Amino acid sequence: MENNELKHNTESMKTANQPGIYKLMIFGVLVAILGTYLRFAFDSWVLSLVSWIILFIGAIIAIKGVFKILDA
Repeated sequence: MENNELKHNTESMKTANQPGIYKLMIFGVLVAILGTYLRFAFDSWVLSLVSWIILFIGAIIAIKGVFKILDA
């Protein structure tokens, strides 16, 4: 039989497991949660617009972290 073990010490695995990438993703999720909270906190069209912008910025930051993992 052939040895089909996964090699977890490859360069791409080391890059994908960097803590900075996961910190970026957590930061993006926290910003998105803040934007979601602000959407329901008050009833103002200005705050609603700002909260949507914050929500999308948080989502973009989190997706950027995911793409860094996929690029590895």
